[in-house]
Amino acid sequence: MAAQIALGLKAHSGWAALVALAEEHGELAVVERQRVELIESADAHWSKQPYHAAEGLDPSDRRDVVKRGIDAARRIAVRELRAAVAGIASEKRRIAACAVLAGDPMPEWTIDEILAVHFRMHKAEGELFRDALARAVGACNLKLVPIPEKRLDEQAAKALHASASSLRARVGALAKSVGPPWGKDQKDAALAAWIGLRS
Repeated sequence: MAAQIALGLKAHSGWAALVALAEEHGELAVVERQRVELIESADAHWSKQPYHAAEGLDPSDRRDVVKRGIDAARRIAVRELRAAVAGIASEKRRIAACAVLAGDPMPEWTIDEILAVHFRMHKAEGELFRDALARAVGACNLKLVPIPEKRLDEQAAKALHASASSLRARVGALAKSVGPPWGKDQKDAALAAWIGLRS
């Protein structure tokens, strides 16, 4: 029988940290850790922050820039996650779930409403890549486990029946077996994946 693993994903502007985690007999093991690119490097100057890139353009042009940025992020997220899944899954390992760290829900602003207020642009760009990852999980036929990033420790304590500090210590200790980089991004993604394993 294939061992179950779960993926954890933490998005940034243009990329995401991915950690694949397994748990056997109460022991955690990092199966894979990688950076998932969500933009084409040649387009990074605008696609990393498409709302900012659209600022100051004519209304029709700015809507087009934002739409191209969103469409590209979604397309690339599917391509890159499929590639990651193909490299991780095998006859001996089955991906049970994929946990994606999510932001606070965003009002259904139009592109023009977002571009009218600067803080909305930052919020929309943060959500753009999280949303692209969540959609990619569905496109890969994986179980999506959305976890509010601000409530990660709380959700982990509830799902894993232990204090957040003890869970953080166990995730931090994985650095000994995997080596660097094992910063906040990888730890958060690993903790999310651990929740995914128990979902």
